[in-house]
Amino acid sequence: MPHTPGPSTWWRTAAIYQVYVRSFADGNGDGTGDLAGVRDRLPYLAGLGVEALWFTPWYVSPQADGGYDVADYRRIDPALGTLADAEKLIAEARELGLRTIVDIVPNHVSDRHPWFRAALAAAPGSPERDLFHFRPGRGPTGERPPNDWVSEFGGPAWTRTTGPDGAPGEWYLHLFAAEQPDLNWAHPAVRAEHEDILRFWCERGAAGIRIDSAALLAKDPALPDLAEGAPHPYVDRDELHDIYRSWRAVADTYGAVLIGELWLPDVERFTRYLRPDELHTAFNFDFLSCPWEPARLRRSIDTTLDAHREVGAPPTWVLANHDVTRTVTRYGRATDTGFSFAAKRFGTPTDPRLGTRRARAAALLTLALPGAVYLYQGEERGLPEADIPRERITDPMHARSGGVDPGRDGCRVPLPWEGTEPPYGFGGADTWLPQPTGWEPYTVPAQTADPHSMLALYRRALALRADLLSGAGDGEGEGLRWLDGPATPPGVLIFSRPGAGLVCAVNLAAEPCPLPAHQAVLLSSGPLDDADRLLPPDTAVWLRA
Repeated sequence: MPHTPGPSTWWRTAAIYQVYVRSFADGNGDGTGDLAGVRDRLPYLAGLGVEALWFTPWYVSPQADGGYDVADYRRIDPALGTLADAEKLIAEARELGLRTIVDIVPNHVSDRHPWFRAALAAAPGSPERDLFHFRPGRGPTGERPPNDWVSEFGGPAWTRTTGPDGAPGEWYLHLFAAEQPDLNWAHPAVRAEHEDILRFWCERGAAGIRIDSAALLAKDPALPDLAEGAPHPYVDRDELHDIYRSWRAVADTYGAVLIGELWLPDVERFTRYLRPDELHTAFNFDFLSCPWEPARLRRSIDTTLDAHREVGAPPTWVLANHDVTRTVTRYGRATDTGFSFAAKRFGTPTDPRLGTRRARAAALLTLALPGAVYLYQGEERGLPEADIPRERITDPMHARSGGVDPGRDGCRVPLPWEGTEPPYGFGGADTWLPQPTGWEPYTVPAQTADPHSMLALYRRALALRADLLSGAGDGEGEGLRWLDGPATPPGVLIFSRPGAGLVCAVNLAAEPCPLPAHQAVLLSSGPLDDADRLLPPDTAVWLRA
């Protein structure tokens, strides 16, 4: 049965599912996921119990960075479908009670974007080049980059152009890959273009906009070298707030939601973006990057709730996305169970059983917290990180790290749907990234047949969450109370959601612990011990208070 959409503040408590389109489902059999494949699987998503779908970029793109190098924001990449397919998908999802969030990439465009092609063809100092950051190089012949900035993917953040006569010319800025030139957000045409892009997708039914790399758009016009103690020349600059106030005015016209990707360690600076006239919500990367340690998790939860309460915004919670090592693999490590790009290396050992047990417990912990929660495709089935043969790796992070970082392809492998061998019902036999053998246990029929599977756990948890927590405080933190006392062992997190009559207990210690007082066990991430009186290690439980 389709569930009835909630009120206009749905985003404060929603469970939102991230769809990485190329790897979700293949409708035409060419080995690449597409919008037709997503439309075929909409009943699965509605049955899972989520309320909105966030789609990573589906626009025309040369795919130098997984679609985050956009050549045309108003057309769908032909490998994924057409604009008409996107409009049908948005409408059909809405009929099932699923809202659509589209991904906008404002910091940069593809080097195939018409603006940048025109800039390359134009002379230095031309209006076409003013839309980007072109500069002469340093040194006697301009042979060195204009400053010392480093790309987010490694290596210099500058690439030198070549003139029509073959002579080296100016350099252009790209905080990511060379195929992703940064836009000049001080230029009014850049601002006007993106506001029009927002209108374009809102008019086609998008309920929300996810803003990629939201803290990087504005640059110090002098483009100085990085200097310790000086304001950062391109991260979290004050000019950004005026940009997002303009975006908010557009979004409010359509009742759409703005969601920022903000990797900022300073909580006070982070929450400035969540003031009532700016973004509605932002991703909580502090929680995502936390190791499986009780003190760190509790501190992250408290800090998040306190900060969001100050600005009246709902927190968000996420365990994984298309950029990070999958939860099962991360939590199965003996050390460094958190996430950092610097820690990613080939061959890092992991214990899949331990990781799965912890991922199940983390799912109940996350889904019990106040606010909105994001679920990355495949997490609901406990998919591990896949090992990609080096010759099949597509992520630019791998090449730009000198081959040290395996990149992000391991969490982007096409989903298994049914069957006993690749492509597991995904689509074409030769999927764009190779699927491992032995993934039959992660298919939908296998997990549906097992009442103790990860999929069964998520389905039950999402249904209970919708039933119990919908009115239990919508996210500023008043809906959570820690239950500390002499009987609470070290390493155990216990909190209640008073408005829901729910208690969540998570045992991160090495030994079983007694369950807190309760009327009934609602759901547990794994078997309980001693006739349901003890909570085993790496296990979570929901109790009726």
